[in-house]
Amino acid sequence: MGLIKDIYSPSFYNQFADILVQTVPSFTKKKFIEQIFDADFKNKEWKDRMKHTTRVFHEFLPKDFPRAVKVIEKTIATLRKENFGEGNLAFIFFADYIETYGLEDLPTSVKAFEFITQFISCEFAVRPFILKYGKKMISQMVDWSLHKNDQVRRLSSEGSRPRLPWAMAIPALKKDPAPILPILENLKKDPSESVRRSVANSLNDIAKDHPEVVLKIAKKWKGISKETDAIIKHGSRTLLKQGHTEILKLYGLDGKDVHLSEFKILTPKVKIGHQLEFSLCLLNDTDNQTIRAEYAVYYYKSNGQLSKKVFKISERMYQAGEKAVIHRKQSFKLITTRKFYAGRHQLSIIINGEEKAIKTFELTV
Repeated sequence: MGLIKDIYSPSFYNQFADILVQTVPSFTKKKFIEQIFDADFKNKEWKDRMKHTTRVFHEFLPKDFPRAVKVIEKTIATLRKENFGEGNLAFIFFADYIETYGLEDLPTSVKAFEFITQFISCEFAVRPFILKYGKKMISQMVDWSLHKNDQVRRLSSEGSRPRLPWAMAIPALKKDPAPILPILENLKKDPSESVRRSVANSLNDIAKDHPEVVLKIAKKWKGISKETDAIIKHGSRTLLKQGHTEILKLYGLDGKDVHLSEFKILTPKVKIGHQLEFSLCLLNDTDNQTIRAEYAVYYYKSNGQLSKKVFKISERMYQAGEKAVIHRKQSFKLITTRKFYAGRHQLSIIINGEEKAIKTFELTV
C-alpha cells in the first residue's frame, strides 16, 4: 500500500487535465502540468499537495467566484460522464476550493457544497462556514438533513460533528451541541447506513462533553427500530467504555451477579513488538442476562503516569449458570499512533462497566 500523498500522481493529473481541456475555457494542459510539478512538489505531504492543487486549479478558473463554481460543476459532470473519480479522495480539492475562495459568498458556496458533496465529501470544508456564519450555516445544515440525496444528508451530520477527527475545531458546538440536535433528530431513521453511522459518531462526540444529553436522546430513541437502537448503542460507546452508570442501566448491564475467576496473565514479561496473553473465566450466577466483557490496558507513559485504554472482548446473552473461558492477546507491535514505553503496565477486566480485577505486567525493550 502506497503513501496517501501518492494519490496525486502524474497519471492522476494527466487524466484530470484531459477533462479540464473539455471544461475550462483557454485551458493549457502543458502549463497546468508544469505548475503542478513545481520544484517542491516531491517534498510536499498529502495535505500540502491537495492545497497546492487547489491553488494551481484556481489559476485556470474565472476569478469571479460564482463563474468558477459553474466551471467546477461542469467539470464534475464531465468526470462522471467519463467515469473518473467519483468518491476519489484526490478530488477533495474541489471542496477545499470552496473553503479557500468562497468564504465571503455564502449563498454560492452553499449551492456548491450541495452539488460537490455528491461527488466527494465536503465535511471538512463546511466547518469554517459554521465558525463564520454560526446559526445561519447550522440552519442550512438542518435543511440539508431533509435533502433527497444521502450524501447531502450525511454532510449535515458529519460536517457539524463537535469533534470531527482531523478537522477544524468548533468550540461553540463542544460547549453547547443544542443547535445540531435537530439534524440528528431528522436523521435518526435515515435509510442510509453511512448517514446513521455519522449520527452515531456525532452522538459519541457530544457524549465526551455532555453525557447527559446523549443519555436523554438514548432513552427517547430506544426501541424506535433496530437501526435506531444501533445508532444509540454506537453513539454511547465512549460512555459504555467509561462504565457510565446510567447508560449501563439503560442496557440492563449489571456486573454484580457475574463472577470472574482464574484471571491469569500468561506473559508477565512482554517485549515491545510482541503480544500480551491472558485468560479468564466468567460465570453468570443469575437468570439469563447480557454480559459486556472488556479489558483495559493501563499504558505506562514517559512521565511515569498510566493511561487507560479500554478494549471490548464481547457482548452477548449468557444463560443462567453459564460459564465461559476466555483467552485473549493484546499486541504491542510498534504503530505510528501509539508509542510504547518499557516499564510496569496494568491490565484490568471490566464486566458490565465494573472493573472486577487488575494485574500488572512488565513491558521490556
